[in-house]
This record gives sequence, structure tokens and C-alpha cells, in this order.
Amino acid sequence: MSSNDSAAHQRPSSPGPLRLLDQVRQRIRYRHYSLRTEQAYLLWIKAYIRHHGMRHPSQMAAAEVESFLNHLVNTRRISPSTHKQALCALLFLYREVLGANLPWMTEIQRPVVRKRIPTVLTPQQVQSLLARMEGETAVVCKVLYGCGLRLAEALALRVNDLDFERKLITVRSGKGGKDRLVMLPVSVMPDLRMQLARSRTLWEQDRALQRPGVAMPHALAVKYPRRGATWGWHWVFPADHLSDDPISGIHRRHHLYPQTIQRHVHKAVIAAGIDVPVSVHTLRHSFATHLLQSGVDIRTVQELLGHSDVSTTMIYTHVLRFAATAVASPLDALAVTIPSSVGDTPLPSARPRARGNPGSNPLPG
Repeated sequence: MSSNDSAAHQRPSSPGPLRLLDQVRQRIRYRHYSLRTEQAYLLWIKAYIRHHGMRHPSQMAAAEVESFLNHLVNTRRISPSTHKQALCALLFLYREVLGANLPWMTEIQRPVVRKRIPTVLTPQQVQSLLARMEGETAVVCKVLYGCGLRLAEALALRVNDLDFERKLITVRSGKGGKDRLVMLPVSVMPDLRMQLARSRTLWEQDRALQRPGVAMPHALAVKYPRRGATWGWHWVFPADHLSDDPISGIHRRHHLYPQTIQRHVHKAVIAAGIDVPVSVHTLRHSFATHLLQSGVDIRTVQELLGHSDVSTTMIYTHVLRFAATAVASPLDALAVTIPSSVGDTPLPSARPRARGNPGSNPLPG
């Protein structure tokens, strides 16, 4: 073997070009987008490529994007918010990954996402719902209603985020990557202490078996690689089994899965006999509305919810304004007595039709 051949043999081979989806994933993480955004964008980009027979996006443009979005809207019947998410994913692909900045990208029609009046439970309904839950689900839902958290925020709580002394919870990297402080209700403290005892049992098992620590925010994971194995950074609501980390691939303990809580809440809604459409997020809506009803100002509610724009919080005032109006229905102002049901009063007998020329019936006056 020649010296040149030997050098070539010893030289490490340079990595090949990244596959398109790996490029997307890398760019999303560079922009510090959330894992949920990463998963959603990858899902839409893959669907876009499959819809057009596995053609590379660089060979497609506005016509193919609009064809795909039309398919989603007219065939799959997606909502305006889902339509907007799919469009954002494709624009991210072309702008951030493929480096395209073409006129059609600004001219393409955006869907109008209309704000809907949120479903809000009464305090009695909330109490009935919570009474039909048990274990970790009950504690999570008390935190959702008592603190106004999103489900993902509650499940991502760490032991260090609970301050029993000052009665505060630190919500880290909420929607938009912002941290905020919310109240820690005194009534949920005993439940949280019991939950921490269950969590510590799992943490001690993991330490005894020398399992990897829990996932950490990327910057902290680099700076303090062992911090994920400490008690303070352990999950308040850990899962009872290990799973592969979707980012690092490490087999470690994750927090409870949202689907677990959603499934139990659905069962509790049925058991409580609540007929209005209720989701886990309804508890957050109810938190905000009940605070406003009790006289808390809109700016404070905005900060507790973590809204960047007060107009988002104002949606809850629509519920209050309608409930507080003294405008009576015109039906209630009628002086006549209206039967309570159709069956209470017999229908009048039909008038016999007058005989005569069929064409001589006069027009109604």
C-alpha cells in the first residue's frame, strides 16, 4: 500500500450531506422551537412530500403548496388553526432550510383563525369534576384549575419549581419560551407533598440502578451534565416507566404523558354528568373566568396565564359581559301565557276549503 493510500485510509471520512428532514430538525433546534413544534412541522413536511409523489420540495413552489393546502381543507376538513400550522411548516421549510425567499411566499393566502368563546365550567361543575378523579390525575387537574397552567406546563414541573414557603410555582419555558410565577394554592399543598413522596421513590430507584437523569434544558445539560440526576430537577409528575428521549434518544424517565390525563378527564366528565364539551384546557379557561368574576384585574390575569398580548386574555371578558347583562329576552316580556309544551294545547281544526272555481281563489291581501 502506498503512503498516499495509507493516508487516505487513515483519514476520517467527512459526514455526507444531511437528509432533508434532518436539516429541518437541525434548523428547528437552532431556532429553539419547542419539541411539539418540531414534531408538528416534520409531520406536515412529510405529508407535503408524500402528497406530491415524493418529489423534493426544491422542485416545487406555490402551485404545489396551494394544492396540498387545498387538499387538507377540502378533503381532510382541517380547521383554520391547523391550516395555519401546516402553512407555517411549509414556509419554514422554504425560508429556513432551502433558503428561498420568493414573492409567492408572501402572497399566498393565510387562513383567518377566528377566536371562539371558550367553554367555562361553573365552580360547582369544577368541584364535581375534581371529586371524580383520583391519584396523580386529581393532583394535576387541581394544579391546572388552581394555577391556570397549560397541561404541558403542569406535567413539565420540576421539584425545584415548587416553593411551599412563598406559596409560588415557577413555570419555566412556557408557551413562547417565557418563565412566569403563579400562585401555589394552600389547598393543594398536601396533595403535592404526597405526590413528591411518590416521585422521590421513583427517583431513588433510578439512582440505585444508576439510570440516566431526566432531560434538562439544552444549555443547562451542556453546562451541568450531571444535574439531571439530582432530586431538585426530577419531575413532580414522573411516568412509572422509562422511555426513549425523543431528542437525545437516551432511555430515561419522562414525565406523565398528556394522553394519560386527557383520558382520565374524559371519563370524569362523563361520570359527573357534564354535558357541555369539556377538555383539559377547560380548567384553565375556568380559572381565568372565575378570577375575573371575583374582581381580579385583567392585567393580573394576563400575567398569570402567560399571555404576551392582553387581547388574548380579553376573550374571557366576553363570557362575563354576556353573563352580567340585564337585557331580558323579548319572549319573557310577552303578556300572553304560552303553553309549556306543544302537547298541552290541541291544535285547531283545519278550516274547510271553500268550494268554487279552482282559479277563482283571491290572492292574499
